[in-house]
Parts: sequence; C-alpha cells; structure tokens
Amino acid sequence: MSNKAEIMQQLKSEILALNLKPGTILSETALSERFQISRTPLRDVLKQLALESYIDIYPKKGNLVSFIDLDSVEQMIYLRSTLEKEIIKNLAVQMPLRGTLELTQILDKQQEAVQQENAHEAFLAWDDAFHKTLFTLAGREFLWNLIQQYNVHYIRYRRLHLLKREKLEKIRDEHQLMLDCITNHNQESIEELVHHHLHEDINARYLQENFANYIK
Repeated sequence: MSNKAEIMQQLKSEILALNLKPGTILSETALSERFQISRTPLRDVLKQLALESYIDIYPKKGNLVSFIDLDSVEQMIYLRSTLEKEIIKNLAVQMPLRGTLELTQILDKQQEAVQQENAHEAFLAWDDAFHKTLFTLAGREFLWNLIQQYNVHYIRYRRLHLLKREKLEKIRDEHQLMLDCITNHNQESIEELVHHHLHEDINARYLQENFANYIK
C-alpha cells in the first residue's frame, strides 16, 4: 500500500476503532516498513493526521496517537445537541414520506445489533446511521458531513461508553422516543429528550474509572 490517501484512511480507522490506543507511539520506521512507503510522503500523512487531531507530534517523543480530549467532546456534544433539537423539531412538523420507514428500519437493525456478541461495533454504525438520517431527512446532510471532520475525540468517547450492553439498549429506546415525537408531532418533549440523550455521559465517571489512561 503506497497511496497516501489509503494510508491516511487506514490509520484513521485504526485510531477511531481504538486498535491504535491513545498514547501509542507511531514509529516512522515501523510505518514505513508496514506500508512500503518512503519517509517523505509518510511524514505528509502524519502531519495531516496531526492537523485533524488524530495524533500529536512531539519533537523528542515522536508521533503519539492523541489522548481523548473531553473538552473537545463537550464542544461536539453542545454542537450536536443544538442542531439536533432544531432538526427533530422541524421533522415533527413535516416528515418526508420515506422518513418514518427509514428510521424504523434502522431501529430494527439496532435491536438486532444489541443481540450480537460484539454488539458495540455493529451498534455504533447503526447509531451513526440513525442520526445521519435525521440530518439527511431535514436537508442538513452538509452539516452532518462537516461534523464528521472534527469527530475523532467524540467517536472514541462514544465507542468506550458503548462497551456497556445496557447502554446500547438505553440508546435504542431513546431513539424510539425521538421517532415517536416526530410521528406524533410532539415538539414539547424534544428539548429535554435530545439534551439527555447526548449529554448524559459527559459528567459520568465511567471513563475516568475505567479508561483514565486514554484521557488527556
């Protein structure tokens, strides 16, 4: 593999999946041998990863996978909460005809994912699908794609919380409540529901107690 874009995507995927854990040293020598690429284009890849907060480059320590920045996570939660409250309110006024069916099918897939052995990985994909579909149905897919460019800390934060099976079931139930608000044209309950859905974990001690070495 010598294409810089492919190498970039591979490393991003491994970091987001926590296969490359926060604090892992990325040796230029090892990466050069692994991807069969010379140092100069490899350094271009690493510089871009640093610009997008996937890694931190230290003059003496080298290249380290970035630790999860909870301040960045909180900012992302605030942004998503603000946007999704308005998006769901708008959908509660007028939902495209295909919308209810699409969201119901995703909820069914989420329920299937909860029953799987490696539940959190499949569920995470369907969780993203549910929220992306809300943005798309509201004509705000551009905003969804924009958010994904700054999501490295938030995705890893979510992945760690989703290791708890009971958390998956709770999220799926809250998604169902969101859909019920939309189909019943119930705008009054949306503010509190979305706020709780996105903010609940940020003040919990779960990460500090179980993954303190992952956090900045």
